[in-house]
Amino acid sequence: MPIYEYQCGACEHQCEALRKISDEPLTMCPECGKDELTKKISAAGFRLKGNGWYETDFKSGKKKNLAESSSKQSNDKKTSSDSK
Repeated sequence: MPIYEYQCGACEHQCEALRKISDEPLTMCPECGKDELTKKISAAGFRLKGNGWYETDFKSGKKKNLAESSSKQSNDKKTSSDSK
């Protein structure tokens, strides 16, 4: 979900809001209550949640591919205990 920056035209208050892309932009200033809040143009900020490419592809060394490693370790343990 993107994090948007807003600024009030009346009181110059600045804030950030976690919003869906499909959500309408905020217009009511939380500080002064006037309908003059506008979205600022800034670098995109977002929060990633859950499993996915960012967890497995951008890790280095032994931390890379965590999902695959854990499933391989559990399979290895099952195989070694089955052979005894």
